Amino acid sequence: MPTPVPSRRRSPLGSRLGAVSLVTVCLTLLSPAVPATAGAVTPPGPHTDAALQRQLADLVRTPGGPPGVIAVLRDGTRTRVVRAGVADLATGRRPGPDDHMRIASTAKAFSGAVALSLVHRHHLSLDDTLRKRLPRLPRAWGAVTLRQLLNHTSGLPDYSRAPAFVNTVMANPRHRFDSRRLLDYVAGQPLRFRPGSRYEYSNSDNIAVALMAEAVTRVPYERLLQELVYRPLGLYRTSLPQGYRMPRPYLHGYDVSPPEPPEDVSEVLGMSGVWASGGIVSTPADMTRFIRGYAGGRLYGPREVREQRRWIPGAASEPAGPGRNAAGLALFRYTTRCGVVLGHTGNTLGYTQLIAATPDGRRSLTFSATTQINEATKPDLLRRLRAVQENFVCALLSPGRH
Repeated sequence: MPTPVPSRRRSPLGSRLGAVSLVTVCLTLLSPAVPATAGAVTPPGPHTDAALQRQLADLVRTPGGPPGVIAVLRDGTRTRVVRAGVADLATGRRPGPDDHMRIASTAKAFSGAVALSLVHRHHLSLDDTLRKRLPRLPRAWGAVTLRQLLNHTSGLPDYSRAPAFVNTVMANPRHRFDSRRLLDYVAGQPLRFRPGSRYEYSNSDNIAVALMAEAVTRVPYERLLQELVYRPLGLYRTSLPQGYRMPRPYLHGYDVSPPEPPEDVSEVLGMSGVWASGGIVSTPADMTRFIRGYAGGRLYGPREVREQRRWIPGAASEPAGPGRNAAGLALFRYTTRCGVVLGHTGNTLGYTQLIAATPDGRRSLTFSATTQINEATKPDLLRRLRAVQENFVCALLSPGRH
């Protein structure tokens, strides 16, 4: 039985994180995705900076909405930063593109970047199996391929839903896990379905991806990120920490549960329990550089790009992104009323993220909100958020209209 959550003064979780928020603390970075139908809440256009800023201000004023939102739109060499609210309720400081933030499950795109870079270098194959690369894992999982891990058709049980893991997080959200043993929590479970037969988002998939990358290179995943992703794309404020501290300055993440006042939860969770599945800390500016290079295929060759863009219709990221969603290899296609962008979303305690770019990487959008918004906890707000994000995509794809 979970350890009861004590009062706010005695618990790093705070007194209000025992019900809805504690469920999300148990790493619902990626609960099963809902059908990705667009929500028509915020009317389309116009796409002036002032109009976009008003939409962000409306999100901030919405009950349960984020205390701060920042969006970075990039078109070639031109950058537009639109923001509302504050980065820190205690000081009133505005959000900035160099503020650090938890990127949640957009970190899965980074594991995809590492894996596809290694495929391009012939260290890995998309058809490599767990049996071949990670023989210590359960024999029942052996037929799962790297491709199936990357597009969430593996059938691996989700370690973050295992009772022993959940109870550990509830007892101590800053518990220091052995990140490379997270799959042990579900090692006794069979696959949920035959590999490749259907889509199901799982945190376990990207842990296995990182372990495969380490197995073939004998290099720690953190160093692989540095050499294969951060350095080539010029990401100087991005890291994969193990602890709970945030580098300064940072966007403070909040639990917003009216009528209670917002509670700062930026440093509640340690990152060792999410690791390659969602533990990266970055900034809006770095995430802009990342998605432009990643969606544009700059880190590997045209063959890997073609394989990455074999889409599974209707398979959504978590939370669902704008428009109609389809899943590729650690990448999603968002088909909006104004056109297509490729990217990833994420949500964790205190943060909700969207990164997206045109298939050539020339135009990009990074959209960051400082509270967790998903279908399970705030479905109405998620529909509103997706509608606003679609308007920002339209502003990105129709630059002459701003």
